[in-house]
Amino acid sequence: MVALASWGRLGSWQHEVTQLHREKGLAQVLADSAPGIAYGMGRSYGDVCLNPGGAAWKTRGLNCFIHFDPASGVLECESGVLLQEIQALTVPQGWMLPVTPGTQFVTLGGAVANDVHGKNHHAMGSFGDHLQQLTLVRSDGQVIHCGPDLEPSWFAATVGGMGLTGVISRVTLALRPVLGPCLDVESVPYANLDEFFELADDSERDWEYTVSWIDCLARKSRRGIFYRANHSSESSCVARRRQGMRVPLTPPISLVNRFSLRPFNALYYHLKKSRAGLSREHYQPFFYPLDSITDWNRMYGPNGFYQYQCVLPPEQRKDGIEAILSEIACSNTGSFLAVLKTFGQREALGMLSFPCPGVTLALDFPNRGATTLALMSRLDRIVAAAGGRLYAAKDACMSRDLFTSGYPGIAGFAAFRDPGISSALSRRLLGS
Repeated sequence: MVALASWGRLGSWQHEVTQLHREKGLAQVLADSAPGIAYGMGRSYGDVCLNPGGAAWKTRGLNCFIHFDPASGVLECESGVLLQEIQALTVPQGWMLPVTPGTQFVTLGGAVANDVHGKNHHAMGSFGDHLQQLTLVRSDGQVIHCGPDLEPSWFAATVGGMGLTGVISRVTLALRPVLGPCLDVESVPYANLDEFFELADDSERDWEYTVSWIDCLARKSRRGIFYRANHSSESSCVARRRQGMRVPLTPPISLVNRFSLRPFNALYYHLKKSRAGLSREHYQPFFYPLDSITDWNRMYGPNGFYQYQCVLPPEQRKDGIEAILSEIACSNTGSFLAVLKTFGQREALGMLSFPCPGVTLALDFPNRGATTLALMSRLDRIVAAAGGRLYAAKDACMSRDLFTSGYPGIAGFAAFRDPGISSALSRRLLGS
């Protein structure tokens, strides 16, 4: 048995770990150790990749590039390849992932299973929108090839299906052309939610990437910094990657607390406001700002942290976000990693995909036990009343009722479940 945890560091649990190294014989490996769950890099925040007391199939060994066509940008590789490795191979050849989440240290299979999104949903949708074919290995030995036009129901169940339809062994996806690694970025301070939504709506036409940091603890304003970017028309630039840092150990208490948060947020806002304007940046610090800090999750101390990400529909976007921020500001807890952005007017193709039209807010809360759980329960009620949903890839305590109401596709998903696959999240939200 081996102790495994997820990125939120809310605890570690014993698993029977099997290292997957090749597609051949994979079905037998799964059958011999089921029930289990695929485990890539463990970058999910909650329990979607955990199976306490059961099997964990580590997919990182499925790391072969099979074929890349530099003329068309179509890439085929095994599911344990990291997004970082894909970018390192393809960006110098003029191709880039069309959608990428906030870290590049996730496996390709994990990106598919959680249908990850990025800062350009209004322009490019979610990860699943760029997939051409998947190979799915079931615990009963069945191998299913699926895609938008090949077994489309299996495809819709697997994209965003949290690894519960089988182990994704191979992925074919289409990349997008780029002239180089740099982005033209503009940062714009805003003072309230009206200004944020005006910036977000106005930027969708001319800017591919839009995202903002918001000060979730400011009581008299909803100030923040709005970032928008496009791929640079220059084939090269002098932009440099940021030098890496490391959190060398876990402090005895969370460094993110009520004494540090307000001054940090105020300092961050005024510093970024003073430097607002246009710049040219390498794609890595823009897409992956925290990847330059190794083990940054240790900052939250031995009890770890919860990440809470919701999406609210367009008609509730301002009132709902205002209600959430007011609840947080009154709670004496909060997040300096508060990200506010809008999703485009498109529905994701996955039955259980998270992105949908509206506005999404992502927050990190230090684990203070019952106090934090009570806060998130109050936020859940706001999300439910607004007709919103939570992101399962980042969840550790969502109720089954909120999951069911937020994901109407769950009724059709049951037919595609692999009975030999189970996770802590699936038992909590689906009963098995």
